[in-house]
Amino acid sequence: MNYVTDYTSLNAQLAALTEGVPYETANLANAAALLWQEMPGINWAGFYKMTDGALVLGPFQGKPACILIPVGKGVCGTAVAEDRIQLVPDVHQFPGHIACDCASNSEIVLPIHVRGEIWGVLDIDSPHIGRFTEEDRKGLSEFVAILEDRLS
Repeated sequence: MNYVTDYTSLNAQLAALTEGVPYETANLANAAALLWQEMPGINWAGFYKMTDGALVLGPFQGKPACILIPVGKGVCGTAVAEDRIQLVPDVHQFPGHIACDCASNSEIVLPIHVRGEIWGVLDIDSPHIGRFTEEDRKGLSEFVAILEDRLS
């Protein structure tokens, strides 16, 4: 299947929703809800924040999720350890994948930076193998850049 997200619209909506809002949880909750609303073919969208040296669950949309992910473990922990976007077409082929929801088959995780340090990650899952593309990587990188500006 070919899923299309209008990233120009998505990112404009995020910028408008978060402009001048100094509340981290509110901005992240609205960002997760916006992704849930605007991205077809996903089953989880949310955030993990670095806390006490590990990733701790933050605002999200979807089924209940893993609460704590060690750095270097799973797709999210690998994104932090390598400080790079993880675009995984088939999570079952990813060494050390953590299955919070057995229905998830593909995933994209983007590190979020604040003041030059990794703040946490944006994590999006899909039940469809190969759901995420380079277009998603680019559009979501812009989405994260807007959030980084609001979180700093």
